[in-house]
Amino acid sequence: MRTLYLVRHGKSSWADPRQSDFDRPLNARGERDVPFMAKLFAAKGGPVQLIVTSPAVRALTTAHLFADALDLSNGDLLQEQALYLADVPTLLRVVNALPDDRPEVMLFGHNPGLTEFVHYLTGGGPDNLPTTGMARIDLPFDSWALASRGTGELVWLDFPKRHPER
Repeated sequence: MRTLYLVRHGKSSWADPRQSDFDRPLNARGERDVPFMAKLFAAKGGPVQLIVTSPAVRALTTAHLFADALDLSNGDLLQEQALYLADVPTLLRVVNALPDDRPEVMLFGHNPGLTEFVHYLTGGGPDNLPTTGMARIDLPFDSWALASRGTGELVWLDFPKRHPER
């Protein structure tokens, strides 16, 4: 079995209109929500052997905070340029190319692609994966190359607004 955790980056800042989309950092809410959700995931989530992230600042920062909470080494966090604003076919290519010796992988990216990818893999899911939202999808085979439309099961979905204590 393969387990894929899809995580949308934390809430980002639009404070500087001259800043490129790629370089936007987390805003105050993102800086609060990401560490909270990372610690929550570390306490309840399964093992993760690999993190693959968009290199955009907001996604990369989110991924690093999760890697820290999971005590993963830098070698277990890979930046993948194709994940920046990726659509479903691109996300599928990235997942299909994941190494089979890493059965539990976290992928960090952006909407609308991530929400659409949850629907593609599972046939259901949220109308919108919110910022710092996480979806666990189980895939019933031993190779990432077999992931395709409708082959996944949405096991759980979590996001910051479900946790008023944050």
